[in-house]
Amino acid sequence: MEEFFQQLTNGLAVGGIYALIALGYTMVYGILRLINFAHGDLFTLGAYLGFTLLVSWGLSGVLGGLAVAGVLILFAMGLVAIAGCLLERIAYRPLRNSDRLTAVVSALGASIFVQNAIMLVCGARSQVYPTGILPTTIIPIFGVDVSAMRFLMFGFSLLLMLLLYGFIHKTRLGAAIRAVAIDQDAAKLMGIDVNRIISTVFLIGPALGGAAGVMVGLFYGQITYDMGFSFGLKAFTAAILGGIGNIPGAMVGGILLGVIEALGAAYISIAWKDAIAFCVLILILIFRPTGILGERVAEKI
Repeated sequence: MEEFFQQLTNGLAVGGIYALIALGYTMVYGILRLINFAHGDLFTLGAYLGFTLLVSWGLSGVLGGLAVAGVLILFAMGLVAIAGCLLERIAYRPLRNSDRLTAVVSALGASIFVQNAIMLVCGARSQVYPTGILPTTIIPIFGVDVSAMRFLMFGFSLLLMLLLYGFIHKTRLGAAIRAVAIDQDAAKLMGIDVNRIISTVFLIGPALGGAAGVMVGLFYGQITYDMGFSFGLKAFTAAILGGIGNIPGAMVGGILLGVIEALGAAYISIAWKDAIAFCVLILILIFRPTGILGERVAEKI
């Protein structure tokens, strides 16, 4: 039972990170029907921006632990949001009227460019976040000692997800995003600025990815320039698992994938961790191709 709770809390913490990254994939797909392959590299950019602020600017010696983490996340979210908006203007908007394959190739090219830019600027070696930023307190739950860091990671991820859900469903701008996702032409007739909505989506999605990047650095303590590929692939899997284009689905898919990975690594083998996650994805695609919360919709011709 102790091992189960340890792995469950670890899976929730990692699953929250997957969910934040998956939200970026699912929001862009919901608006443009495009898989933003560069999103994983924007997540990596957020991790390196947080590391730069923490180490090069000496922030860890100025503020307390949780305050440092908050500043790092806000800083990364802001700059990665700007990078995401620039990416949309340069790599995607000029090709909006082209066929989907052209946009996919542009997304792959953007991913390669961002990844190599990070490598050239920051170096190919892994970077290590300073320790002691997040509290190392142990919380006893049902007789099991669980690190408070895991609860903080999952709690903050859940907070960001709930804020996004409230923004999408309770604000006028959120209603405009949902309208554009349903039908761009009809949204234009209703006076909605589609370009502005798409730019907003490319601000929000990368901002969440940037927050996830800093959280990975704080949680694991080590970042690499190419980690966006593995985390991006897992988050994309989570988006499909929950239902691509569905915001609650991305949340559920990310958390579920994290828990499945953690329990699979503990009870089967850590070497099979990734294989177990993708086997679950294959089963979902076979028996429910639209994902857990996805809905079957007719394809427009």
